Amino acid sequence: MVFFRAIAKFFREADIFLLALSLFSTAYGMVLINSITRNAVGGNHINVQIGAAVIGLLLFVLFSYVDLDIIADKSVFLLIFSVLFISTLIFWGEGGEEAGVGNNAWLRFFGIGIQPAEVVKIPFIIIIAKMISTFKERRKLNNFLYLIQIVAVFGILFGLILGVSEDLGSAVVYVFILLVMLFVGGVKLRWFLLGGAGVVAAFPFLWNMLEPFQRGRIQAPFVRFFPDLLTAEEYAIFAWQVGRSQAAISNGGVLGMGLGNGDFTQRWGSIPAHHTDFIFAAAGEEFGFVGCIFIVLLLVMTTIRCVYVGAKSNNTLGLLVCTGIAAMLIIHSVINIGMTLGIMPVIGITLPFFSYGGSAIVTCLAAMGIVSGVKMRPKPSRFRTL
Repeated sequence: MVFFRAIAKFFREADIFLLALSLFSTAYGMVLINSITRNAVGGNHINVQIGAAVIGLLLFVLFSYVDLDIIADKSVFLLIFSVLFISTLIFWGEGGEEAGVGNNAWLRFFGIGIQPAEVVKIPFIIIIAKMISTFKERRKLNNFLYLIQIVAVFGILFGLILGVSEDLGSAVVYVFILLVMLFVGGVKLRWFLLGGAGVVAAFPFLWNMLEPFQRGRIQAPFVRFFPDLLTAEEYAIFAWQVGRSQAAISNGGVLGMGLGNGDFTQRWGSIPAHHTDFIFAAAGEEFGFVGCIFIVLLLVMTTIRCVYVGAKSNNTLGLLVCTGIAAMLIIHSVINIGMTLGIMPVIGITLPFFSYGGSAIVTCLAAMGIVSGVKMRPKPSRFRTL
């Protein structure tokens, strides 16, 4: 009886609309992944994706019931876990599925990869949200000594991700999430200007910290405006993926060539990472412009829903967590789609819900569960009459 009451409560109070958006997007991605990888030798991509989606769905339900305040009160333990989890890459880190990915971002167990930087995005969002909401309640958020604590927590995780795993894509995501949460939290403009000036001053040092292949990928989209940035040979290396992606999208036209009929997407290796980072190109060839627009609409609706739930929570912590999750979706979507179109650097960022990857799909669905949990939480007493 208790079980059935819990199920009834879930369908009555959880964010079923957000769940439907998430599951529909995930199913769309699975259709693409199955089509793209069906001729892969020794691959079980669709089975891994289905298994990860089931785990993600269970986490969606679990986090819908868990009180966010209880999780946030354990932010110190979340930080310790995050640091230790990413640090395991020092000893057991490996590259991605494709050879020459240029990073050390994966843990592998029995052939299944786990990407710590992907998983840690959720603890990171909760930690930063807790710090901002606490400091705001104390009216200390715009005090330098308090702001520097937030930046220090970010710096620890950012430094580990960039230094240990060399995962530039994930590191960029963390930067964007932090900036959005600080802005929404109420940090004054002067601190953003001061921080921006500091980044500009440190840019030569930060640029030299990047590996040559990372610098090449960042520069490639700008060669059309600044021809001397890369040699012809370097440009061919760093822009080849993008060229294949653009050709596939163009080949799809308005309605696409049909599922399983893409000239580029059905040849394994023709588009590097066409089931992960470049799955949008596969969608463009097989489902055409219409299929791509549908992906964008699903992502936009999911993002708006996250922001809406946060805004309606009338709770600073809930607002910030939902905003951080929305920011995660935005930066992933913009950079990933931009990569396939050749207007963003190729820095290894997946398309939320659609790209192949167990860590990514579990993280996305778990994050949506947290948003659903914010919706299920009762409003503070002072807001219940509104």
